[in-house]
Amino acid sequence: MELDAVVLARIQFAFTITFHIIFPSFTIGLSAYIATLGVMWLRTGEEKFRRIAQFWTKIFAVSFAMGVVSGIVLSYQFGTNWSRFSVVVGNVMGPLLGYEVLMAFFLEATFLGIMLFGADRVPPWLHVLSSAVVAVGTTLSAFWILAANSWMQTPAGHEIRDGIAYPVDWLQIIFNPSFPYRFAHMLNACYITTAFCVIAVGARYLITNRHHEEARTMMRMGIGLLVILTPLQLFIGDAHGLNTLKHQPLKVAAMEAHWDGSKPAPLVLFAWPDEINERNRYEISIPRLASLILTHDINGLFPGLKSVAPQDRPPVKNVFFAFRIMVGLGLFMIAAAFFGLLLWWKRDLFDTRWYLWIVSKSWWMGFVAIIAGWVVTESGRQPWIATGILRTRDAISPVPASTVLTTLILFVVVYSIVFSAGIYFINRLIEKGPTGRAIEPPDGVPNRPITGATEAARDATR
Repeated sequence: MELDAVVLARIQFAFTITFHIIFPSFTIGLSAYIATLGVMWLRTGEEKFRRIAQFWTKIFAVSFAMGVVSGIVLSYQFGTNWSRFSVVVGNVMGPLLGYEVLMAFFLEATFLGIMLFGADRVPPWLHVLSSAVVAVGTTLSAFWILAANSWMQTPAGHEIRDGIAYPVDWLQIIFNPSFPYRFAHMLNACYITTAFCVIAVGARYLITNRHHEEARTMMRMGIGLLVILTPLQLFIGDAHGLNTLKHQPLKVAAMEAHWDGSKPAPLVLFAWPDEINERNRYEISIPRLASLILTHDINGLFPGLKSVAPQDRPPVKNVFFAFRIMVGLGLFMIAAAFFGLLLWWKRDLFDTRWYLWIVSKSWWMGFVAIIAGWVVTESGRQPWIATGILRTRDAISPVPASTVLTTLILFVVVYSIVFSAGIYFINRLIEKGPTGRAIEPPDGVPNRPITGATEAARDATR
C-alpha cells in the first residue's frame, strides 16, 4: 500500500493537537479556580481555601508544563509538514500566533513564577494577584489561538494577491464571523471541564473518608458553577450552530448526516452514514426536528451534502459521530450537575455514595467532549485548510511520506511516555491531598499565604 503524505501529516497534526489541547483546556479553568480560591481566602481568612488553592496549584504546575512542551511542537509542524500553508496564509496567521506569545504567554510566564515560587517572598495580596493575572493570561492565550483558528474557518479582513493572503483590516481578521461564538463555546467548555475534575477529586476524597472539609468545599463550588455553565453551554452551542449554518453549511450537513437539501431535515439520533451511496443506514431519527432547530421552521430547508461534488464534502462519519459524542457527554454533565444540586438541596450530597462514585469516575468527560468538538470543527471544514483560500492537499510540504510516518511514530512513543509520567505525578499529588507546610503570615494578614508549587516535585516523588 502506497503511503499518502497528506493523510499522514494530517494524522500527525491531529495526534499532537489532541494531546496538547487536553492541558490548556484544563489550565484555563484551573487558573481561574485557583485565583477565585485565593480571593476567597483573603476575604474570609478561612484556612481551607488556602489549602485547596495550594493543592490545585501543584497540579496546575504539572499540567502547565506539559501543555507548554506539547504546544511547542505544533508551531514547528507549520514549517516542516505544512510549508505551503505558511506561505499562503502566513501574513495573517504569523502575527496572530505572535500576539499570543507576546501578549499572553509572556504574561503567564512572568507571573507564573510569582504564583509558584513567591508565596513566602511577596505579600499575600500580590501572590493572589499573580494567580489572577495568570488566569487572565491563559484566557488571552485562548483568545488569540481561537482568533487564528476561527479565521481559518471563516476568513475575513484580507485580500488575495498572486494566491497569497494579505491582511487588510485586523479588526475584521480577529473578530471574524465565527470567532465570538467559538471563543465563548471553548472558554465555557474549559470551565466545565475543570469543574468536573474538581468535583471528581472531591467525591474521591469523600468516598475514601479523607479531607472532608476540603472535599465538601470542592463539591459545592464545582456543582454551583456547573448548574450555571452547563445549561449556558446549550444556548452558546445553539448560537454557534446557527452561525456555522450561515457560514459553513456543509459542516452542519455533515453533523446532521443531511444529504438532500430539498427536504426538511430530520434529527438523526443514530445512523451509519454511507458516503458512497449518499444515504444513511440503520437510521433512527425524529422527522423535521433538525429543520426546526436550525431554521426555526418545521418545514425549513438548508443545504445538504449532495449540493456539492463528493470531493468538496467533509468526511461525514468523523463529523457525525464526534458531534453526537460531544452532545451526549454534554447532556450527561447537565444531568449530573442538576442531580447534584438536588442532592445538595436535600442535604444528601455528601452521603449519596452511588452519586459520588459516578462523578468521581467522570473527570474525563469534559476532555473527551472538547476533543470531539474539535474533531467536528476541524474535520468539518475539509477539504479546506483555510476556507475558500487553500485546500488541505495543496498546503503540504514536499516531504516524503516515509519521513512523516517515522516522525509520527516517534511522536506517539515520546508523547505516550510524557503523558503517562504526567498522569502518574498528578495522581500522586491527588492521592496526597490538600496539605502543606505552615508559613507564618506577615503582620496584618488573617491567615497564611498560599504556598507555591515548590513542593510539587518533592511531594510527587515521595
